[in-house]
Amino acid sequence: MVLKLIIFFVIIVFISFGMVIIIRRWLLRSHIVDIPNERSSHLIPTPRGGGLSIVMIVMSVILVYSFISHQWQQSLVFLTMGGLIAWLGWRDDVHSLSPKLRLLVQTLAAVVTILGLGYFRSLTIPIIGEINIGWVGIPLTVLWIVGLTNAYNFMDGLDGFAGGVAVAAGFSWMLLSFLSGEFQNELVFWIAFSITAGSAGFLIHNWPPAKIFMGDVASTFLGYSFAIVPLISIRNTSGDAALAAVVIMWTFILDGGITFARRLIKGEHVFEAHRTHLYQRLAINGVRNFQVNLLFIALTLIGLLLLLGWLRGVQWIPAVILFGLPGLWILLSWITKRMEND
Repeated sequence: MVLKLIIFFVIIVFISFGMVIIIRRWLLRSHIVDIPNERSSHLIPTPRGGGLSIVMIVMSVILVYSFISHQWQQSLVFLTMGGLIAWLGWRDDVHSLSPKLRLLVQTLAAVVTILGLGYFRSLTIPIIGEINIGWVGIPLTVLWIVGLTNAYNFMDGLDGFAGGVAVAAGFSWMLLSFLSGEFQNELVFWIAFSITAGSAGFLIHNWPPAKIFMGDVASTFLGYSFAIVPLISIRNTSGDAALAAVVIMWTFILDGGITFARRLIKGEHVFEAHRTHLYQRLAINGVRNFQVNLLFIALTLIGLLLLLGWLRGVQWIPAVILFGLPGLWILLSWITKRMEND
Protein backbone atom coordinates (compact mmCIF):
# COMPACT_ATOMS: atom_id res chain seq x y z
CA MET A 1 0.00 0.00 0.00
CA VAL A 2 2.71 2.47 1.02
CA LEU A 3 4.84 1.59 -2.03
CA LYS A 4 1.87 2.19 -4.35
CA LEU A 5 1.26 5.58 -2.73
CA ILE A 6 4.91 6.54 -3.18
CA ILE A 7 4.84 5.55 -6.87
CA PHE A 8 1.58 7.45 -7.39
CA PHE A 9 3.06 10.46 -5.60
CA VAL A 10 6.14 10.49 -7.85
CA ILE A 11 3.94 10.18 -10.95
CA ILE A 12 1.87 13.22 -9.88
CA VAL A 13 5.03 15.23 -9.18
CA PHE A 14 6.24 14.53 -12.72
CA ILE A 15 2.82 15.37 -14.19
CA SER A 16 2.78 18.64 -12.26
CA PHE A 17 6.32 19.43 -13.41
CA GLY A 18 5.34 18.89 -17.05
CA MET A 19 2.10 20.85 -16.73
CA VAL A 20 3.99 23.89 -15.46
CA ILE A 21 6.21 23.84 -18.56
CA ILE A 22 3.13 23.89 -20.81
CA ILE A 23 1.36 26.53 -18.72
CA ARG A 24 4.47 28.74 -18.64
CA ARG A 25 4.71 28.77 -22.43
CA TRP A 26 1.01 29.64 -22.69
CA LEU A 27 1.31 32.44 -20.11
CA LEU A 28 4.25 33.95 -21.98
CA ARG A 29 2.35 33.85 -25.28
CA SER A 30 -0.66 35.41 -23.55
CA HIS A 31 1.51 38.12 -21.91
CA ILE A 32 0.27 37.17 -18.44
CA VAL A 33 3.41 38.26 -16.62
CA ASP A 34 4.33 40.04 -13.42
CA ILE A 35 6.17 43.28 -14.17
CA PRO A 36 8.63 44.16 -11.37
CA ASN A 37 8.16 47.37 -9.38
CA GLU A 38 9.67 48.93 -6.26
CA ARG A 39 7.80 46.46 -4.02
CA SER A 40 8.80 43.37 -6.02
CA SER A 41 11.42 40.81 -5.03
CA HIS A 42 12.12 39.90 -8.68
CA LEU A 43 13.97 41.91 -11.34
CA ILE A 44 12.66 40.59 -14.67
CA PRO A 45 9.09 40.08 -16.00
CA THR A 46 7.97 36.61 -14.89
CA PRO A 47 4.86 34.60 -15.84
CA ARG A 48 2.27 34.48 -13.07
CA GLY A 49 -0.54 31.98 -12.63
CA GLY A 50 1.65 28.87 -12.81
CA GLY A 51 -0.08 27.53 -9.71
CA LEU A 52 -2.96 26.67 -12.03
CA SER A 53 -1.18 23.31 -12.30
CA ILE A 54 -1.64 22.73 -8.55
CA VAL A 55 -5.35 23.54 -8.75
CA MET A 56 -5.88 21.24 -11.75
CA ILE A 57 -4.01 18.35 -10.10
CA VAL A 58 -5.88 18.65 -6.79
CA MET A 59 -9.26 18.92 -8.52
CA SER A 60 -8.50 15.93 -10.77
CA VAL A 61 -7.37 13.70 -7.89
CA ILE A 62 -10.44 14.56 -5.79
CA LEU A 63 -12.76 13.95 -8.77
CA VAL A 64 -11.23 10.50 -9.31
CA TYR A 65 -11.41 9.74 -5.58
CA SER A 66 -15.08 10.76 -5.46
CA PHE A 67 -16.02 8.57 -8.45
CA ILE A 68 -14.23 5.58 -6.95
CA SER A 69 -15.45 6.02 -3.36
CA HIS A 70 -18.93 7.40 -4.20
CA GLN A 71 -18.37 9.93 -1.39
CA TRP A 72 -19.66 13.12 -2.98
CA GLN A 73 -21.20 15.27 -0.24
CA GLN A 74 -18.01 16.82 1.17
CA SER A 75 -16.13 16.50 -2.13
CA LEU A 76 -18.68 18.59 -4.00
CA VAL A 77 -18.38 21.40 -1.47
CA PHE A 78 -14.61 21.40 -1.83
CA LEU A 79 -14.67 21.13 -5.63
CA THR A 80 -17.27 23.84 -6.20
CA MET A 81 -16.17 26.38 -3.61
CA GLY A 82 -12.46 25.65 -4.08
CA GLY A 83 -13.02 26.01 -7.80
CA LEU A 84 -14.78 29.33 -7.25
CA ILE A 85 -11.91 30.64 -5.11
CA ALA A 86 -9.36 29.50 -7.72
CA TRP A 87 -11.37 31.07 -10.56
CA LEU A 88 -11.57 34.36 -8.66
CA GLY A 89 -7.82 34.24 -8.09
CA TRP A 90 -7.22 33.51 -11.77
CA ARG A 91 -9.35 36.48 -12.81
CA ASP A 92 -7.28 38.64 -10.46
CA ASP A 93 -4.08 37.30 -12.04
CA VAL A 94 -5.31 38.23 -15.52
CA HIS A 95 -7.24 41.42 -14.72
CA SER A 96 -6.84 42.93 -11.25
CA LEU A 97 -10.13 42.80 -9.36
CA SER A 98 -11.46 45.06 -6.65
CA PRO A 99 -10.46 43.88 -3.14
CA LYS A 100 -14.08 44.42 -2.06
CA LEU A 101 -15.34 42.10 -4.81
CA ARG A 102 -12.80 39.44 -3.90
CA LEU A 103 -13.72 39.69 -0.21
CA LEU A 104 -17.45 39.47 -0.98
CA VAL A 105 -17.08 36.34 -3.14
CA GLN A 106 -14.73 34.72 -0.61
CA THR A 107 -17.22 35.40 2.19
CA LEU A 108 -20.06 33.87 0.16
CA ALA A 109 -17.87 30.84 -0.53
CA ALA A 110 -17.15 30.53 3.20
CA VAL A 111 -20.88 30.65 4.05
CA VAL A 112 -21.70 27.96 1.47
CA THR A 113 -18.80 25.89 2.80
CA ILE A 114 -20.24 26.05 6.31
CA LEU A 115 -23.66 25.00 5.04
CA GLY A 116 -22.05 21.96 3.43
CA LEU A 117 -19.34 21.02 5.92
CA GLY A 118 -20.46 22.51 9.23
CA TYR A 119 -18.55 24.85 11.51
CA PHE A 120 -16.34 24.79 14.58
CA ARG A 121 -18.61 24.10 17.56
CA SER A 122 -15.72 23.80 19.99
CA LEU A 123 -12.08 24.80 20.22
CA THR A 124 -9.21 23.01 21.93
CA ILE A 125 -6.79 25.32 23.71
CA PRO A 126 -3.59 23.69 25.01
CA ILE A 127 -3.47 23.34 28.82
CA ILE A 128 -7.00 24.76 29.14
CA GLY A 129 -8.75 22.01 27.17
CA GLU A 130 -11.82 21.94 24.92
CA ILE A 131 -14.26 24.87 25.03
CA ASN A 132 -17.76 24.74 23.54
CA ILE A 133 -18.45 27.91 21.57
CA GLY A 134 -21.90 27.13 20.13
CA TRP A 135 -23.27 29.54 17.51
CA VAL A 136 -20.21 31.79 17.91
CA GLY A 137 -18.48 29.15 15.81
CA ILE A 138 -20.39 30.30 12.72
CA PRO A 139 -18.85 33.79 12.32
CA LEU A 140 -15.56 32.45 13.68
CA THR A 141 -15.43 29.78 10.97
CA VAL A 142 -16.29 32.33 8.27
CA LEU A 143 -13.47 34.55 9.56
CA TRP A 144 -11.12 31.56 9.64
CA ILE A 145 -11.83 30.57 6.03
CA VAL A 146 -11.69 34.08 4.59
CA GLY A 147 -8.72 35.01 6.78
CA LEU A 148 -6.53 32.04 5.85
CA THR A 149 -7.49 32.32 2.17
CA ASN A 150 -6.15 35.88 2.13
CA ALA A 151 -3.25 35.23 4.52
CA TYR A 152 -1.85 32.59 2.18
CA ASN A 153 -2.19 35.03 -0.70
CA PHE A 154 -0.38 37.74 1.28
CA MET A 155 2.45 35.33 2.11
CA ASP A 156 3.18 34.53 -1.53
CA GLY A 157 5.93 37.12 -1.88
CA LEU A 158 9.23 35.26 -2.38
CA ASP A 159 10.36 32.70 -4.92
CA GLY A 160 9.45 29.23 -3.67
CA PHE A 161 8.13 30.47 -0.34
CA ALA A 162 4.40 29.71 -0.48
CA GLY A 163 5.06 26.59 -2.56
CA GLY A 164 7.59 25.26 -0.07
CA VAL A 165 5.26 25.76 2.88
CA ALA A 166 2.43 24.15 0.86
CA VAL A 167 4.56 21.01 0.52
CA ALA A 168 5.32 20.99 4.26
CA ALA A 169 1.74 21.75 5.36
CA GLY A 170 0.27 19.29 2.87
CA PHE A 171 2.67 16.60 4.07
CA SER A 172 1.66 17.37 7.66
CA TRP A 173 -2.05 16.83 6.98
CA MET A 174 -1.25 13.78 4.86
CA LEU A 175 0.66 12.21 7.73
CA LEU A 176 -1.94 13.14 10.35
CA SER A 177 -4.84 11.74 8.30
CA PHE A 178 -2.88 8.56 7.53
CA LEU A 179 -1.44 7.76 10.96
CA SER A 180 -3.83 9.28 13.47
CA GLY A 181 -7.24 7.85 14.29
CA GLU A 182 -8.22 11.29 15.56
CA PHE A 183 -7.87 12.82 12.09
CA GLN A 184 -8.25 9.76 9.89
CA ASN A 185 -10.25 10.82 6.85
CA GLU A 186 -9.79 9.63 3.26
CA LEU A 187 -10.86 12.92 1.66
CA VAL A 188 -8.46 14.89 3.86
CA PHE A 189 -5.68 12.48 2.94
CA TRP A 190 -6.23 12.83 -0.80
CA ILE A 191 -6.55 16.62 -0.64
CA ALA A 192 -3.29 16.80 1.31
CA PHE A 193 -1.64 14.17 -0.91
CA SER A 194 -2.49 16.01 -4.13
CA ILE A 195 -1.52 19.41 -2.71
CA THR A 196 1.87 18.05 -1.60
CA ALA A 197 2.64 16.30 -4.90
CA GLY A 198 1.26 19.09 -7.10
CA SER A 199 3.13 21.77 -5.15
CA ALA A 200 6.36 19.75 -5.26
CA GLY A 201 6.23 19.55 -9.06
CA PHE A 202 5.49 23.26 -9.31
CA LEU A 203 8.19 24.13 -6.77
CA ILE A 204 10.93 22.81 -9.07
CA HIS A 205 10.13 25.71 -11.42
CA ASN A 206 9.36 28.20 -8.63
CA TRP A 207 12.44 27.64 -6.42
CA PRO A 208 14.70 30.70 -6.49
CA PRO A 209 15.39 32.07 -8.98
CA ALA A 210 11.80 31.40 -10.06
CA LYS A 211 10.95 30.81 -13.71
CA ILE A 212 7.23 31.21 -12.93
CA PHE A 213 5.05 32.52 -10.10
CA MET A 214 2.20 30.76 -8.35
CA GLY A 215 -0.30 33.59 -8.71
CA ASP A 216 -3.52 34.22 -6.80
CA VAL A 217 -5.16 31.27 -8.57
CA ALA A 218 -3.17 28.89 -6.38
CA SER A 219 -2.28 30.96 -3.32
CA THR A 220 -5.95 31.65 -2.50
CA PHE A 221 -6.91 28.08 -3.40
CA LEU A 222 -4.25 26.68 -1.06
CA GLY A 223 -5.34 29.02 1.74
CA TYR A 224 -8.96 27.92 1.29
CA SER A 225 -7.96 24.25 1.17
CA PHE A 226 -5.91 24.39 4.36
CA ALA A 227 -8.77 26.30 6.03
CA ILE A 228 -11.46 23.71 5.29
CA VAL A 229 -9.40 20.54 5.84
CA PRO A 230 -10.06 20.69 9.62
CA LEU A 231 -13.80 21.06 8.94
CA ILE A 232 -13.74 17.87 6.89
CA SER A 233 -11.72 16.01 9.51
CA ILE A 234 -13.88 17.03 12.48
CA ARG A 235 -15.27 14.10 14.46
CA ASN A 236 -18.05 14.61 16.95
CA THR A 237 -17.59 18.40 16.75
CA SER A 238 -14.15 18.03 18.35
CA GLY A 239 -12.08 21.18 18.63
CA ASP A 240 -8.86 19.21 18.08
CA ALA A 241 -9.03 19.69 14.30
CA ALA A 242 -9.03 23.48 14.65
CA LEU A 243 -5.99 23.30 16.92
CA ALA A 244 -4.18 21.07 14.42
CA ALA A 245 -4.92 23.51 11.59
CA VAL A 246 -3.61 26.47 13.59
CA VAL A 247 -0.43 24.65 14.65
CA ILE A 248 0.34 23.55 11.07
CA MET A 249 -0.20 27.05 9.67
CA TRP A 250 1.13 28.91 12.72
CA THR A 251 3.83 30.89 10.87
CA PHE A 252 1.44 32.17 8.20
CA ILE A 253 -1.21 33.01 10.80
CA LEU A 254 1.22 35.00 12.96
CA ASP A 255 3.08 36.73 10.15
CA GLY A 256 -0.06 37.47 8.15
CA GLY A 257 -2.20 38.40 11.16
CA ILE A 258 0.33 40.60 12.95
CA THR A 259 1.34 42.42 9.76
CA PHE A 260 -2.29 42.97 8.75
CA ALA A 261 -3.17 44.35 12.20
CA ARG A 262 -0.10 46.61 12.29
CA ARG A 263 -0.87 48.08 8.87
CA LEU A 264 -4.54 48.51 9.77
CA ILE A 265 -3.65 50.43 12.93
CA LYS A 266 -1.33 52.68 10.92
CA GLY A 267 -4.16 53.45 8.50
CA GLU A 268 -2.40 51.85 5.52
CA HIS A 269 -4.24 50.24 2.60
CA VAL A 270 -4.07 46.66 3.85
CA PHE A 271 -4.78 45.05 0.47
CA GLU A 272 -2.02 46.90 -1.37
CA ALA A 273 1.29 45.17 -2.10
CA HIS A 274 4.05 45.77 0.44
CA ARG A 275 7.24 44.24 1.81
CA THR A 276 6.74 44.41 5.57
CA HIS A 277 5.99 40.77 6.39
CA LEU A 278 8.62 39.18 8.60
CA TYR A 279 9.73 36.77 5.87
CA GLN A 280 10.15 39.70 3.46
CA ARG A 281 12.10 41.73 6.01
CA LEU A 282 14.46 38.79 6.52
CA ALA A 283 15.13 38.65 2.77
CA ILE A 284 15.59 42.44 2.54
CA ASN A 285 18.16 42.32 5.34
CA GLY A 286 20.44 39.80 3.72
CA VAL A 287 19.01 36.37 4.47
CA ARG A 288 19.08 34.48 1.18
CA ASN A 289 15.76 33.57 -0.42
CA PHE A 290 16.26 29.81 -0.16
CA GLN A 291 17.30 30.16 3.49
CA VAL A 292 14.06 31.99 4.32
CA ASN A 293 12.15 29.22 2.53
CA LEU A 294 13.94 26.46 4.44
CA LEU A 295 13.43 28.30 7.73
CA PHE A 296 9.66 28.50 7.29
CA ILE A 297 9.44 24.92 6.02
CA ALA A 298 11.31 23.82 9.16
CA LEU A 299 9.02 25.90 11.39
CA THR A 300 5.99 24.27 9.75
CA LEU A 301 7.43 20.80 10.37
CA ILE A 302 8.12 21.74 13.99
CA GLY A 303 4.37 22.30 14.27
CA LEU A 304 3.80 18.81 12.87
CA LEU A 305 6.20 17.26 15.38
CA LEU A 306 4.43 19.03 18.24
CA LEU A 307 1.07 17.73 17.02
CA LEU A 308 2.40 14.17 16.81
CA GLY A 309 3.71 14.50 20.37
CA TRP A 310 0.40 15.97 21.53
CA LEU A 311 -1.53 13.06 19.99
CA ARG A 312 0.78 10.62 21.79
CA GLY A 313 -0.04 12.32 25.09
CA VAL A 314 3.37 13.89 25.79
CA GLN A 315 2.60 16.07 28.80
CA TRP A 316 4.85 19.06 28.06
CA ILE A 317 3.67 19.51 24.47
CA PRO A 318 0.59 21.70 25.23
CA ALA A 319 2.77 24.24 27.06
CA VAL A 320 5.21 24.35 24.14
CA ILE A 321 2.36 24.91 21.67
CA LEU A 322 0.75 27.64 23.78
CA PHE A 323 3.89 29.47 24.88
CA GLY A 324 6.83 28.07 22.91
CA LEU A 325 5.62 28.82 19.39
CA PRO A 326 4.73 32.48 20.15
CA GLY A 327 8.01 32.76 22.05
CA LEU A 328 9.90 31.44 19.05
CA TRP A 329 8.14 33.98 16.86
CA ILE A 330 9.03 36.82 19.24
CA LEU A 331 12.67 35.68 19.13
CA LEU A 332 12.63 35.61 15.33
CA SER A 333 11.04 39.08 15.25
CA TRP A 334 13.70 40.40 17.65
CA ILE A 335 16.52 38.97 15.50
CA THR A 336 14.97 40.57 12.40
CA LYS A 337 14.71 43.92 14.19
CA ARG A 338 18.34 43.72 15.24
CA MET A 339 19.34 43.03 11.62
CA GLU A 340 17.40 46.10 10.50
CA ASN A 341 19.07 48.33 13.10
CA ASP A 342 22.63 47.16 12.36
